[in-house]
Amino acid sequence: MEDILRPLYQERTSQQNTIGVIVVEKKENEPSFTENFDVILLIMVKEAETPVFIKHYIYDNKKAALYIVTESQLEEWMLLGNNRKFIEWLYHGKVLFDRNEYVYKVKQEMREFPFFGRKIKMAIEFSKLIRRWTYGRDFFRNGQYLDAYNHVMHSLHHLARLAVIENGFYPEVTVWLQVKQMEPEIYKLYEELLTSDEELEKRLELLFIAIDFLIHSKTENGAAHLLSILKEKESWAFQDLLNHPEVNYYAVDLSGLLEYLVGKSFVEEQKIETKGYGIYHRHYRLIKE
Repeated sequence: MEDILRPLYQERTSQQNTIGVIVVEKKENEPSFTENFDVILLIMVKEAETPVFIKHYIYDNKKAALYIVTESQLEEWMLLGNNRKFIEWLYHGKVLFDRNEYVYKVKQEMREFPFFGRKIKMAIEFSKLIRRWTYGRDFFRNGQYLDAYNHVMHSLHHLARLAVIENGFYPEVTVWLQVKQMEPEIYKLYEELLTSDEELEKRLELLFIAIDFLIHSKTENGAAHLLSILKEKESWAFQDLLNHPEVNYYAVDLSGLLEYLVGKSFVEEQKIETKGYGIYHRHYRLIKE
């Protein structure tokens, strides 16, 4: 197989721009792992006109997909976790070419999962968790149980991914297998949502109570990144936080996260006078222990 596909990548390995090549073969019992292709070739480059370039091939009645991905795109995927399939391929694939041990270092980083990366990824998952949980709770209170169910399902997924990251691992596509071993109580909630004989309203009511407890127990770690940013200044305007380069990764959920932290007395609002009588700027500051 490698001999047949070698012409697809061999010429690129002589180019300084190419920093790694990985091959991933289809698993007989899990063809969806490689999106039903027989083989995936990943070529990592320093720079390119487009961050991701994909080609499909046929050989010996088999299918192959070639991905050319820039280093910056790969770093973004690793941080944000928004292309878990590629990260799985990178982690499990066979290294065919590795310039200056680039691929080796990336794989080592994935195994060791540096704490700084964990803090940002936990903040991303935690902020998404708060948004889904808040929406779901509001739908439940308004009697819209199917919409509430949808948001509870997403809440549990974010809770599961947060738990895996908290334990020092990358959340994989098979995140529920990871969670079942690490934090079985979250897995049991997932089972309860899917298999319980209780009426939907009662099932959701019990789950909201349980999830609320788990969110509270994970707030300090889940919000650790934002709380550390808030320490940098006495008080922050919302736009100043949005402009912070690290907060930008979860900026879309920042407002809801701040509101939650104010409600839980991790953060307090501060009134700053404006030129208008009785109108104040709303700033935020960390409540110091």
